[in-house]
Amino acid sequence: MTDAETPTADVSRLAEQVLDEVGRAVVGKRDALTLVLAGILAKGHVLLEDYPGLGKTLAARSFASALGLEFARAQFTPDLLPADLTGSYVYDQRRAEFDFRAGPVFTGLLLADEINRTPPKTQAALLEAMQEGQVTVEGQTHRLPSPFHVLATANPVEYEGTYPLPEAQLDRFLLRVGFGYPSAGEEYDVLRRRLDRRREEVDLAQVTDAAGLSAAQAAVERVVVDESVARYCVALVAATRTHADVLTGASPRGSLGLVLTARAWAAIRGRDYVVPEDVKVVARAVLAHRITVKPDLWMTQASGARVVDAVLSSVETPRTLESR
Repeated sequence: MTDAETPTADVSRLAEQVLDEVGRAVVGKRDALTLVLAGILAKGHVLLEDYPGLGKTLAARSFASALGLEFARAQFTPDLLPADLTGSYVYDQRRAEFDFRAGPVFTGLLLADEINRTPPKTQAALLEAMQEGQVTVEGQTHRLPSPFHVLATANPVEYEGTYPLPEAQLDRFLLRVGFGYPSAGEEYDVLRRRLDRRREEVDLAQVTDAAGLSAAQAAVERVVVDESVARYCVALVAATRTHADVLTGASPRGSLGLVLTARAWAAIRGRDYVVPEDVKVVARAVLAHRITVKPDLWMTQASGARVVDAVLSSVETPRTLESR
């Protein structure tokens, strides 16, 4: 690093290295992976919702490896208890004292696998960790490591025996990202790479560590957001509340999520300021899961994503800022 380089340039270079490394394991999903990384750089949590077998779990593990974060996986099942996630106090007979045994949530990056398969009580145990960076067990508060991020997965199929996430918890996820099916060429590339390495595991290099990620997140905090761009975010969110198909629109947390994620996206692109196009790129991932369409439209093509696309077309875009 030279004196001429700005922190934003460092973030951009780091992001490219991380995405290149993760891309060795998750083939052909650069845009979706960039959104996930933007969510992490914005200090948020990400919900990966897509069909089984599309690399959601692999992506979470790969980001942990490339970012140098301690990794833990919690498989959410109907019989998972809150203590299985947060930890519990265990009596030590030798010392006649209770010791706290930390659960998998005490990590740098937690993979909450199939989060919609566990009851609301256990889902709620994750809520405090996501929002406050701490857990409370037996009345005692325990701080989580920093940085701490949750990448949760959910399958939009096989709803029998699942527990849909409540709106309050969905709102805690900064982004909801889907990978989608690969193209024929990308799917062949997956097969070819697996055959060439002759084993299942993909060894990824560590690009940075927890301290490096924290420094990158601090640099993102310095990305400038002009008043016109901030008001544009507010106008977009307000438009979701008045759309004809909407029962409940995005909350002010949606406006904040737009600004925070757009800053991270701008930093990844090597800029220290946000332009309206950054907001447009992240808008669907930030807002769609915060919108509830009217019940009588559930059997139609109405959805949160379509509402976001509609408001992006109807709300006037501020003039792009000149390069600084």
